[in-house]
Amino acid sequence: MEYVVGQIEHAGQITYLKMFGEYGLYSDGKIFAVVCDNTLFIKPTEKGKAFIRDVVEAPPYPGAKPSLLIGDKIEDREWLSELVRITVAELPEPKKKKKKN
Repeated sequence: MEYVVGQIEHAGQITYLKMFGEYGLYSDGKIFAVVCDNTLFIKPTEKGKAFIRDVVEAPPYPGAKPSLLIGDKIEDREWLSELVRITVAELPEPKKKKKKN
């Protein structure tokens, strides 16, 4: 995870949480990617797909919706950071949680 976060450190304030044995990546409170089985999957957006051009989609785990599969391009820190910025900008704001009484 530290390697992945290091590759996208120029994309904004990135945090991650361990979830079900895997990791979710967040920026500005938005979950934009998951790392499953040491593979990075980014949420698909129209602008993200246009940026990638040769899109490869796969589900990060059985039963999940397909996500953008980031293979060897994870090595290209500038490209990956730009993809993350594009994706996060297009994702909706997170829903506010209701307070429990």
